[in-house]
Amino acid sequence: MAIEIRVPNLPESVSSATVASWHKKAGDAVKREENLVDLETDKVMLEVPATSDGVLKEVRVQPGATVKAGDVIGVLDEGGAAVAAPKSDAKPVAAAAAVAAADDAQSPAVRKLLSEMGIAASQVPSGSGKGGRLTKEDVIAYAEQKKAAPAPAPAAKPAAPAAPAARPVAGAREEQRVPMTRIRARIAERLIEAQSTAAMLTTFNEVDLKAVNDLRAKYKESFEKAHGVRLGFMSFFVKASIEALKKFPVVNASVDGGDIVYHGYYDLGVAVSSPRGLVVPILRNADALSFAEIEKSIGELGQKAKDNKLTLDDLSGGTFSITNGGVFGSMLSTPILNPPQSAILGMHGITERPVAVNGEIAIRPMMYLALTYDHRIIDGREAVLFLRTIKESLEDPARLLLQL
Repeated sequence: MAIEIRVPNLPESVSSATVASWHKKAGDAVKREENLVDLETDKVMLEVPATSDGVLKEVRVQPGATVKAGDVIGVLDEGGAAVAAPKSDAKPVAAAAAVAAADDAQSPAVRKLLSEMGIAASQVPSGSGKGGRLTKEDVIAYAEQKKAAPAPAPAAKPAAPAAPAARPVAGAREEQRVPMTRIRARIAERLIEAQSTAAMLTTFNEVDLKAVNDLRAKYKESFEKAHGVRLGFMSFFVKASIEALKKFPVVNASVDGGDIVYHGYYDLGVAVSSPRGLVVPILRNADALSFAEIEKSIGELGQKAKDNKLTLDDLSGGTFSITNGGVFGSMLSTPILNPPQSAILGMHGITERPVAVNGEIAIRPMMYLALTYDHRIIDGREAVLFLRTIKESLEDPARLLLQL
């Protein structure tokens, strides 16, 4: 029985999807619940599983096509048998094998000469050696005969004015044009939206991470044993950000028309890299999470991003974001807002540098911090003090425990 494969209901606010890739081709056997095709939206990747065992009878919509909910994109033959692939023509393989055999039959010296001259043994008409094998003289004679043969006369062309000699270009100068993925197009749209609607400004500071490093070194083994997850930097930055957001609520707010919306919760977006581009899944109620829960949640969201398993709920909302360019080696950058949020914290690479500590020069693990904020509702004073609060919390982690 033929079963139509249809585009499932799309997430709210998503009107269409793009066929990303088929995991089966026509004639392949499939099992119930096996993923047949990936559909890409501007937010998440959707899988379309088989509704029963059978054979993929027909693929109606090819990758790259735009589809809507309910569209028929293929046909499944329930209970059908897989179609065997037609046997390929063995002649080209046999011909290649014959050429290789002819080359292998020659002596090492002759094979070397053939290779140097770019000639196959089968091209030389006959060999004067034992058993009809080629000799070096046969190869040289063939090469000279070929060289002496007159080249075909080129077709006559009208004379053209002499042009200056062009400098030769080394190597290929290829170009490839590919359409943007839906998520890349959506990212571009959001970035332009942020730049055109918000009054973005960035303030900077630097933080000495020696205290955090010492704490991690002291407790990393016992922490991992107790919680089954490594103690990283992100949990410290999330905790420090929450304490700063509590002190400066406007940084956790957003603009809605002519209103400022103050959020009484802390849903932090953490930017992670995925095969489809940069995505920002949300840590819900991050203020209620422990260090271990933060590390586990970020690890799970990062893995879901790599596997294209993030859901719309994972990416929706968010009151403040953190992005860590330091994992890629960034020294300093100005992050762009993630609308409708009004601020984003940028982390960067940790570099050991000489700094003044209590009047003396010391080598410390330093990181530059950047806070980009919407100047329409956040003044420079709040932005600078917010960033300084994060710095103080990280340089003295006891503040995070005491909420100072």
